Amino acid sequence: MATALDETFTALPLRPLADAALSRALALGASHADFRLEKVRRSALELRDARTSGAADTTDSGFAVRVVLDGAWGFASGVDLLPREAARVAERAVEMALLTASVRVRGAGVHGGARVELAAEPVHGEREWVSAYVTDPFEVPDDEKAALLARWSRRLLTAPGVAHVDAGVRAVRECKFYADTAGTVTTQQRVRIQPLLTAVALGGPGGFDTMRTLAPPTARGWEYLSGASAATGWDWEAELERMPGLLEEKLRAPSVQPGTYDLVVDPSNLWLTIHESVGHATELDRALGHEAAYAGTSFATPDLLGTLRYGSEAMRVTGDRTSPHGLATTGYDDEGVEAQSWDLVRDGVLVGYQLDRRTARLAGDGRSNGCAFADSPGHAPMQRMANVSLAPAPAGPSTRELIAGVERGIYVVGDRSWSIDQQRFNFQFTAQRFFRIENGRLAGQLRDVAYQATTTDFWNSLEAVGGPGTYVVGGSFVCGKGQPGQLAAVSHGCPSALFRGVNVLNTTREAGR
Repeated sequence: MATALDETFTALPLRPLADAALSRALALGASHADFRLEKVRRSALELRDARTSGAADTTDSGFAVRVVLDGAWGFASGVDLLPREAARVAERAVEMALLTASVRVRGAGVHGGARVELAAEPVHGEREWVSAYVTDPFEVPDDEKAALLARWSRRLLTAPGVAHVDAGVRAVRECKFYADTAGTVTTQQRVRIQPLLTAVALGGPGGFDTMRTLAPPTARGWEYLSGASAATGWDWEAELERMPGLLEEKLRAPSVQPGTYDLVVDPSNLWLTIHESVGHATELDRALGHEAAYAGTSFATPDLLGTLRYGSEAMRVTGDRTSPHGLATTGYDDEGVEAQSWDLVRDGVLVGYQLDRRTARLAGDGRSNGCAFADSPGHAPMQRMANVSLAPAPAGPSTRELIAGVERGIYVVGDRSWSIDQQRFNFQFTAQRFFRIENGRLAGQLRDVAYQATTTDFWNSLEAVGGPGTYVVGGSFVCGKGQPGQLAAVSHGCPSALFRGVNVLNTTREAGR
């Protein structure tokens, strides 16, 4: 695994800038200050029918100073990497805190005038952390990347019925230096990658249809695409082999009859349901009502902690910032808190939340669980989602065995569209592929399927989760939150799972209403 930090990043004047900013903030009366310098490189490569159609390679760099003064936040950022500029930015952050404090004193604060207080965190000294990858994707020439995607595209294009193929890969290398007035100093580097291929066929009721790869985004390097499946966790050859036949079958598939069905939900679909109905619902800033403008609050309010029957006893969901190759995995968060793992739902009962240092103090918890993140040096950290995952049963069944226990149902594969209300309670999800289950066996694909429920009804209908052999880590590059909006990458692991008696809609009929 690669362990080396980017030398062009470590060569920057990290410590002199931090020292200038933090000393100036303390001199102006701040009770807490932290400094963050980032260099985030992003690339995207796109192909249409095996020919390059677009490419981008951008770098966002700069630094930020955040302070607490007189019980109020102050934040400012800059791009000129000079100690005098770092001190000036610290002065601006203090000015913002004084302004914020004056508003809070007048009773107009968004949190009811509450003072900003941070949960305690041990001082970690100087630490370095690099995510687990082999080949930095930014060290691979674009023509080599394009050649691999073109070869895969041509393979799909030669299959009967495939009219077009879209292919692409996105990559991010995030370098981050953090220092605070308590004495924690961290230098970290994360790499993540997301490949995607979509085959298009003409025909069917809608005039065309698509079949997309199920390979999830991951915190790996270029080896995810070029390496052996045993080492990288994905069998691209097998996936590409299956796609044309699945797409051909999908074009001929009958439309679903709406009604109540038992569902076996594959991890490639269930990860998104977890993200929307559990991940966002257990962010404490939402549950407290502090995050309401962007996609709402949460039904899982603090008065229900320890008593809310979130789901059946088969449901155990963890928050985790340490899982290997997780998109939200890191060594330390953007408040200097060490990465951790903890329970959110245990035996079906709500037992925890995702916390940053502010919300941890408001909740009366002793410590943050490391969920503060900012997506650029121009944004202040906020409470963001950890890797939120559904645990498998240690000796649980295979996906085939789960299907065998269903007389009339649907096997749901791959994510597609979704809709959920602002309290993360009423929802509707579709998928890439739906297979009819009859008497314990798959009986061909279906079209126009969406499953609908409330969060608690759905998770309480969970009868069984699969064993470790069914567990797959999915996720998203672009979870949005906040105003101004920020994007964060997050993973969600889960096994296949069986849900009884779920309402299924016919999306074509619903659209015609």
